[in-house]
Amino acid sequence: MAITPDTKDWTWVLERPCPDCGFEASAVQRGDLAGDVLRLGSEWQSVVLREGSALRVEPDKWSALEYACHVRDVFTLFASRISMMLAQDGVRFENWDQDATAREQRYELQDPAHVARELEEAALALSFVFTTIGDDQWANRGLRSNGSEFTVETLGIYLIHDPIHHLWDVSI
Repeated sequence: MAITPDTKDWTWVLERPCPDCGFEASAVQRGDLAGDVLRLGSEWQSVVLREGSALRVEPDKWSALEYACHVRDVFTLFASRISMMLAQDGVRFENWDQDATAREQRYELQDPAHVARELEEAALALSFVFTTIGDDQWANRGLRSNGSEFTVETLGIYLIHDPIHHLWDVSI
């Protein structure tokens, strides 16, 4: 059975708690983002290295390995996007189709040990980007292809929901 693509606009998590995973954007502090990314990267490394991480518990839901690949790619994508925002206020982002990426990169066939190493590298790189942000840069803006506008701060908070939510996904 195929995975149904996620076409939801998740930007609402910046305004209200996520009823599934319990994420509350108001509880996230921008000064904690670098450490949050490292902690979440470590948690995802543990998840992907569990025995059976490549098995789909439900045929229409990603396996823990596939979610880990997605989180790795989110870390990489957001490191790039935040770096772009730091270099140019008001930058526009190209659309990213996460489901197409999963199919093209064959997430389900990737080696868990390799993904764990890549997760660590991606978390370190993203964490480093957060440590380079000057006080005057947190308000720099970026626009998603659908018109959603973020600041560096709100994009950082928005991205933290993703690995947290997917930890919830693999725990149910």
